[in-house]
Amino acid sequence: MSNKRLLGFETKHQPVISRRAFLNRMGRNLGAAFLFIAVSLSAGMCGYHFLEDMAWIDSFANASMILSGMGPLAPMNTYGGKLFAGFYALYSGLAVILIAGLILAPVLHRVLHRFHVEMDKN
Repeated sequence: MSNKRLLGFETKHQPVISRRAFLNRMGRNLGAAFLFIAVSLSAGMCGYHFLEDMAWIDSFANASMILSGMGPLAPMNTYGGKLFAGFYALYSGLAVILIAGLILAPVLHRVLHRFHVEMDKN
């Protein structure tokens, strides 16, 4: 069986990584999550600004409310804006799941990996 790491995680045959390496992994995943949030928020702001002629601050408020799952603040007035808002809301629902996965994956992997290493010792 190969000892190659899948997606940067150690296999069940490898020891649990050090706390420092785990914190580095968490930092990378948090950085990727924040970058994904920033790109998603920027795309939403541009959509609201250019399709609905909203001011940048209103675009920010609407995009961040949709991205967080709360819902829009202002009603959409154009067909393009309504289509964008619908697709952005669908995208945001999936984005929240992806972001949660990025943040939780290292923690859950460490817990499960530690459990399997302890089981193998017994």
